[in-house]
Amino acid sequence: MKEVKVIIWGLGAMGGGMADMLLQKKGVEIVGVAGRGAKIGTSMYDYIKTERGDRPDVLIQAAEDIIKPGAADVVLLCTDSFTKNAFPRLKFIMEQGINVITSAEEMAYPKAQSPELAEELDKIAKANGVSCLGTGINPGHIMDMLVLVMTGCMVDVEHILSRRVNSLSPFGPVVMEEQGIGISVEEFKERKANGTMSGHVGFAESVGMIAEGMGLSVKEFKQDMNPITTDVDRKSPYGFAAAGSCAGVAMEADAVLDNGMEVRMEHPQQIEPEQVGVTTGDYVIIKGTPSVNMLNTPEVEGGLGTIAMCVNMIPHIINAKPGLHSMITLPIPRAIMGDFRNLIDEEMKIVK
Repeated sequence: MKEVKVIIWGLGAMGGGMADMLLQKKGVEIVGVAGRGAKIGTSMYDYIKTERGDRPDVLIQAAEDIIKPGAADVVLLCTDSFTKNAFPRLKFIMEQGINVITSAEEMAYPKAQSPELAEELDKIAKANGVSCLGTGINPGHIMDMLVLVMTGCMVDVEHILSRRVNSLSPFGPVVMEEQGIGISVEEFKERKANGTMSGHVGFAESVGMIAEGMGLSVKEFKQDMNPITTDVDRKSPYGFAAAGSCAGVAMEADAVLDNGMEVRMEHPQQIEPEQVGVTTGDYVIIKGTPSVNMLNTPEVEGGLGTIAMCVNMIPHIINAKPGLHSMITLPIPRAIMGDFRNLIDEEMKIVK
């Protein structure tokens, strides 16, 4: 059986981490990397932690030169956060007859905010016999998939609180910009007022996924954000916040499902939280029969978690029926410690 062939589109913090992880796995091969600008023609190994050694080199190419029919089993797309921005790239990939997994946050459950685009992506996937998935640590796992898994042992659910206190330090420049790292409080307020302050992207997606997973729908949804200012200079690999500026965003959301159940989400996130004594952690607190009170501290590191989720879902998206998927339509995520090829349904691969 041939190795599972993977192309990575976008070799930033997340894409580079996925390359490092894949190079440590069995039965999988990176056959191409798509990029742009000055990276074109350079080696993948110039941008990742793993040394080339005696491995064949992988040169970064333009997407249209590497993503072609039969070139790979799956493309890992790590370029965007929003469905509307990722859509042209997802469409292009699937029209080449290749499955795709994207780390774009809104793509974890795109019909929450872009139902028309979600429907179009589903049609494109089915027309080309491939599958599409958006996933990551959040949304995709901690504040939605994990919540649903814990409700599986409950007779009834009355109220859900999902809280994630995390560090933004592992993420790249795009996330630093979205979270307003280093900007003034005044600029934060201006951006919030005019709708250009992204903050955490994914609350609507997580709530939508939770609702559908429990056979419900979202009746009401609202979210808010406030700046987290810092009293000391903080520096992460891709961001810097001087004293007095914004080191992160405190996000919160409240939703009511169609049966009256309330869902509360809290997500304060910042760079270098340990510098100011903030303890990170993940909390799933569900009131019902029986109630659930789960705490994991420190947090599951966001960067590594997103990298692992995308890589570990590769066999599942290859095996999936053609169409647009979410984490509730595929097998549960788990670490793949053996040969990737052992998890591939060859009959499904041939059909697709």
